[in-house]
Order: sequence, then structure tokens, then C-alpha cells
Amino acid sequence: MSDWFHSLPVAWMALLVFGFTYFVVAVIYAVVRLLAVGERARAFKSVSPGMLPPLGIVFGLFVGFTAAQVWSDSASANVAADREASALRTVALLAAAFPGEPKNRLDALIRSYIAEAKAQEWPLMAIARSHLQRRRTLCPKPCNSR
Repeated sequence: MSDWFHSLPVAWMALLVFGFTYFVVAVIYAVVRLLAVGERARAFKSVSPGMLPPLGIVFGLFVGFTAAQVWSDSASANVAADREASALRTVALLAAAFPGEPKNRLDALIRSYIAEAKAQEWPLMAIARSHLQRRRTLCPKPCNSR
């Protein structure tokens, strides 16, 4: 469930959270109203409304767990971006050790990789439609295996 939920825009995510919370509270309210007949009605009326905070509890838990997942995903994305930038920097520094044509070829490859990432991958990531298919063709084995 979390994959499709976390891929929603923030407005839809908020609407879904509030709608779900409202639905749960409405169900609780309907059950209490159905059970509050006769002698039980007096018992239910003696319960303080402050003892029934389902809206706040459900909302707080849902938002808390969602925020924790978003922060975790954001941290993972930052680590991956830093690792890729560091790898490109390392290749650029090592390319200087090669004379002439190999150095020029590595510099051109680095520039074309950055241009392709900027032109194709960044717009796809901005609309959450990026996938790793291209990466699999460039790196058939796991790229981080040594």
C-alpha cells in the first residue's frame, strides 16, 4: 500500500489522510449511536468527550509514520545522489592522469552522461515516473558490487 500512497501528490495524500480519518471517526460515531439505546445511553452520556479522541490519535499516527517514511526516502535519495556525484568526480580526477585522446574521451563521456541525466532523468524524477531500466542496460551486474 505504501508505494502507491507515497507516490501521490501531497494534496491527494492530505485529502486521502483526512478522508480516511473522517471515515474512521464516522464509523465509530455510528457504532456508538447504534449502541447508545436505553440503559446504555445513560452510560455513554456519562463518558467525557475528552476520553474519545480517535480523530487525533489516528491522524497523529498516520502523519507521523508517513513523515518518517518520507524522511527516510529523502535521505536515501540524497545518499544516492551524493554517491553518483562522487563517482563522477572521481572519474573526472582520474581522467586527468591519462594523456591526450583517452582523457578527452572520458571528459566527453562524463559531459554527455551529465547532459543526458539533466535532459531525461531529472524531468522524469520530477513527475515521479523515473525507473531504473536504463541503469540496468548500462550496468547489467549490480553497480555497487565490487
